[in-house]
Amino acid sequence: MAEARPGPPREPIQVVIVTGLSGSGKSCALRSLEDLGFFCVDNMPPRILPAFLRIIHRWMPEVRRVAVTVDIRERAFLQDFPRVYYALRNRPIRMEVVFLEADDSVLVRRFNETRRPHPLAFDRPVLEGIREERLQLQPIRQLADRIIDTGALSVHQLRRFIFQTYGPAPATTPIIQLISFGYRHGVPFQADLVWDVRFLPNPHFDPMLRARTGLDPEVRKFVLSSEEARRFLRMVHRMFRFLLPYYQAEAKHYVTVAVGCTGGRHRSVAIVEALAHAWRRRGWRVEVEHRDLDKPENV
Repeated sequence: MAEARPGPPREPIQVVIVTGLSGSGKSCALRSLEDLGFFCVDNMPPRILPAFLRIIHRWMPEVRRVAVTVDIRERAFLQDFPRVYYALRNRPIRMEVVFLEADDSVLVRRFNETRRPHPLAFDRPVLEGIREERLQLQPIRQLADRIIDTGALSVHQLRRFIFQTYGPAPATTPIIQLISFGYRHGVPFQADLVWDVRFLPNPHFDPMLRARTGLDPEVRKFVLSSEEARRFLRMVHRMFRFLLPYYQAEAKHYVTVAVGCTGGRHRSVAIVEALAHAWRRRGWRVEVEHRDLDKPENV
């Protein structure tokens, strides 16, 4: 009987431990790592981290990159983390400790904006909690492999930094959400881009087309056969071919484009259908919503 040959040795698992001051952006960093394919766990007690990694190694061999946040929210964090840190340093893993921080004034502003209490300042000014936490975390900061000052970074800039450091970023293009709507019913709140097509010839004034919608072939022919519609579509195509790579570089998962006419039943529907057809042929991922299609015309 032939003897089984062992497979090629696996690369050591990569472990990124995200820690630092409350309000410094640890949640944003962890979400960014998750988008890069890391297996992520928030607020893990340090004492169970070695057992967690053993489980990953034995029962989830496909997982090769792990990220966890550990911080002051766990009561035994300050006592347990140094001991666990030195124990893990002797393991065959690629471990990195990332410490996030920011100036007191920045952290105070962030807590005021979110209106969340500081973990060490439930019954006192937030600044006192920040200063106490900074002092308590000094030994942890000295163990860090990478220290990131997020004070001057927006969430998007921090996300970009994480992608550049631990990337590459996901290569998939954003999902384009196309929404037709009527201005009389309000502009969609989630729109990134809004285009007004009320300048196009209006099928509403044709008695044969008024009761139909932009999904009807005759209505679409009426709207799209005009020179202004064809020129508008050409310009939109050029603009979006320019914009899409930049949205992708920003790791934007959704781009919402709203196209509006008066009632949201004729012109905007026809234009959205034309854009969706053309962009799907390019291989782009497109979702379509005709928000006001079924609303009465006289509303």
